[in-house]
Amino acid sequence: MPRTNFQELLEAGAHFGHLARKWNPKMAPYIFDQKNGIHIIDLHKSIVKIDEAAEVMKELARSGRKVLFVATKKQAKEIVADKAGSVNMPFVTERWPGGMLTNFPTIRKAIKKMNTIDKMKEDGTFDKLAKRERLQIDRQRAKLEKNLGSIKDMSRLPSAIFVVDVQKEANAVKEANRLNIPVIAMVDTCCDPTPIDYVIPANDDAAKSIEYIIATLCAAIEEGLNERKLEKEKESEAEPAAENAPAKKLRARKGAKPVDVEAEAPAAEAQAE
Repeated sequence: MPRTNFQELLEAGAHFGHLARKWNPKMAPYIFDQKNGIHIIDLHKSIVKIDEAAEVMKELARSGRKVLFVATKKQAKEIVADKAGSVNMPFVTERWPGGMLTNFPTIRKAIKKMNTIDKMKEDGTFDKLAKRERLQIDRQRAKLEKNLGSIKDMSRLPSAIFVVDVQKEANAVKEANRLNIPVIAMVDTCCDPTPIDYVIPANDDAAKSIEYIIATLCAAIEEGLNERKLEKEKESEAEPAAENAPAKKLRARKGAKPVDVEAEAPAAEAQAE
């Protein structure tokens, strides 16, 4: 698994924290210095935390589990949608639907409704409806797609969530904490790291910083998915060999040997004479 590069992280501006007067004292272990009234994050500690989070995500992907990415702030939305979508992970980039985790069955019902509308369009039922009804259903479908389209393949609760800006996504963090779902998050110097299981101290406002960290984590997920794919291929190759093994053992037990018909024919004729 590729390790986080210090120079690249520095160039991305991940070391810039918030104004010193707005800091959260609980972030003190991750602060290196203060310059011009702005806290500087210790990138050596950030690298350790990024690698730790990447390893966790890799193992989750390898075991076939999902990580839900949450980022509704403007500079992170497109990055998350692109990177998380590329590794087939669910994500939320619009408003966080209240009760999305704690009331997941209701969310699943809304997703099923969206799938039902799609089926209606496929089998021709939709075209038989009145024009007014079609317009209402189209609006409903568009609204569901905007809020839930990115999680329509999430059939069960995620095994972990990744958050950009824990203050903005406080509701997502609270719901995950209530259900004991591990939270991995980019945490700036003004935030409280206490509710976060895997803290990544970094600038959560700069697009370059967000992109670099998410790209690193998604690369780890992709590696885990590739390892899972290879393991499945090996298992499928091993199955035919395992099926043939009992037959081979039976032949070995009986001492069966191939019979040479041409070699045995003269001997049989000599016995007959």
